[in-house]
Amino acid sequence: MYDVARRAGVSHMTVSRVLNDHPNIRESTRARVLQAIKEMNYTPSSFARALAVAARRARRIGVLIDGPVQNGPNSTLRALEKAAREVGYAVSAFSIGHDDASQMDSGVVELVTRGVDALCVITPRDSSFHHLREQTTGLPTIVIKAEADRSWHTVGVDQRLGARLAVQHLIDLGHRTIAHLAGPMDWFDARERAQGWRECLAEAGLAEGPYVLGDWTSDFGFEFGRTFELGETTAVFAANDQIALGVVHGLHGRGIRVPDDVNVIGFDDLSDARHFLPPLTTVRQNFAELGKLALQQLIAAIEGDTEPRHDTIQPQLIVRGSTSSTAPARGPRAVPGAHSRDSSAPSRL
Repeated sequence: MYDVARRAGVSHMTVSRVLNDHPNIRESTRARVLQAIKEMNYTPSSFARALAVAARRARRIGVLIDGPVQNGPNSTLRALEKAAREVGYAVSAFSIGHDDASQMDSGVVELVTRGVDALCVITPRDSSFHHLREQTTGLPTIVIKAEADRSWHTVGVDQRLGARLAVQHLIDLGHRTIAHLAGPMDWFDARERAQGWRECLAEAGLAEGPYVLGDWTSDFGFEFGRTFELGETTAVFAANDQIALGVVHGLHGRGIRVPDDVNVIGFDDLSDARHFLPPLTTVRQNFAELGKLALQQLIAAIEGDTEPRHDTIQPQLIVRGSTSSTAPARGPRAVPGAHSRDSSAPSRL
């Protein structure tokens, strides 16, 4: 039934309504569905069996979400919920606490006992993924991650490509020393973005610039901006927009201007990124498309598609005012005595 829905360009529920002669269906939609049925050689009996199976389902997706307060996992969950509602599915979510990947076990048990039809796992951390491998539920499962996996259906944004788009943009502007402020290395996305930075620099024949590990917070970026000796560094690629915001703030306190003295680029394209001062150049992830693809894979798996499949969403570079048309000719200008300290910002460097 899912194949027919996909060919007709409608939802699974719309196909069911056409088969049940529901009155609130446009004739053009009904015609597309019936044509798809004819082209795929489905018979009334095969559809009857499919409808009988569908009737026994809970029409509910269970979601395990790790790092729920971070932009990526939270946006993915909201996109999946929206896509599910549009085709008549509900979503039950279980959040895994900070630094407690062992909750993966109890989360799986709780969702399974709710009678869900399938599981979607939003697990950006390696530690949580390790616990997931130990689980056996018998339910169709999809994992949100950029890399394919032989054990599950997977879908994700190409994080490495996104990093390469960001760094190549800076190289094209003339930057030769590009720093990277990385997220936690337990996170798949942080590792992929750091690797994309390295690869792009290597392919351009450039040495790696400063590389600083941190967390995902603006405080981390602020501490870098206000204390780090930039030297010949003329550009900073931050692993997310929050870090980039902190960098701009920290540099501003020293009299170092963005983009005149240093270019800064982020990742995610937060809804507020265009209102930063200056507006932030960043990499956009299409979470709405990610949610739709994840749901499509899950419904296909529920209907018997057991072969692991991997889909990738392409990110998009969004150019704004934090990167300039030409790179600074030298290292950034430092203003003596212009340091501004914030005792509330923790030191992580």
